[in-house]
Amino acid sequence: MAATTPGTARMADVAATAGVSLVTVSRALNTPDQVAAPTLAAVQAAVAQLGYLPNMTAGSLASRRSRIVGCLVPSISYPAFSETVEALARTLGDGGYQMLLGQTGYRVEDEARQVDSFLARRVDAIVLTGTNHAAGLRSRLQRSGIPVVETWDLAAAPIDLSVGFSQHEGGRVAGAHLFDCGYRCPAYIGADEDRAMQRLAGLRSIATERGAGDVPAELILPPAQIDDVGLRLSALLARRPDIDAIFCQNDILAAGALFECHRRGWDIPGRIAVMGFGDMPIARAGFPRLSTVRVRGSCIGERAGQLLLARLSGQQQADTAVDIGFEVVRREST
Repeated sequence: MAATTPGTARMADVAATAGVSLVTVSRALNTPDQVAAPTLAAVQAAVAQLGYLPNMTAGSLASRRSRIVGCLVPSISYPAFSETVEALARTLGDGGYQMLLGQTGYRVEDEARQVDSFLARRVDAIVLTGTNHAAGLRSRLQRSGIPVVETWDLAAAPIDLSVGFSQHEGGRVAGAHLFDCGYRCPAYIGADEDRAMQRLAGLRSIATERGAGDVPAELILPPAQIDDVGLRLSALLARRPDIDAIFCQNDILAAGALFECHRRGWDIPGRIAVMGFGDMPIARAGFPRLSTVRVRGSCIGERAGQLLLARLSGQQQADTAVDIGFEVVRREST
């Protein structure tokens, strides 16, 4: 048979080249464990020779499955979200699914539009970041009938499934660590977005319990960047010169606080303590190394993928909310 352009060969061409029926080719491609080894080898050789690409659209129409999972994150540049996406894609891939990725830019309206786009493309499931959504999105997703996982937060009433941890409690344990280390005037730097605000609320709640009063905060339009921190720290100190500890929304911002303190010639933690969130590589590489709250972003992606694969295979989960937890890691910066 004459060579064909990759992607233009038909299943009939594969069958003719391998010397088998169309049904056998279909079975070899879709359920290879049900095909004798010599026959499977012949079909695979014909596929490679012809550059045959299966028509996934036709298959999805027949099975009513696209084998695609839509995933939305606020920012693909944030390392913790990248860890989650990589683990999710790997887990889904091992289960025979592909991931379609979108970025919301921390805007619930953009999230809603992209969810509608995913639904129009007949994805088999959707993974969201957080639990704060535009009005009406919850009901649209529940009416769709497909599995939905909300990640990074634990929803009090999830749309369907939930994998994450309590952001508020994460802020509380970070604050408790600072107070336990002897600091009495903490401040906060983070983005003006839902998860960061929950961590700030947790910090303020423990400060109230410890009798520290109000916790000053500098909020940055998301996504907050490391080069935003110097000016924000200066603004905090202008308002409250007695600040003795800075808790940042994440380790990247905390590294920015370290840089600013170094620029001022301040001893850390002698003059001021710095604490991050996430336990990213930069926390372990900084000088001094950052105290932080360890969160396993890759675990979130892996568990979300496992929940979806189980649901898509027809299994029902007893636990629809998975709390991955966190832990305080004390290093030299506190």
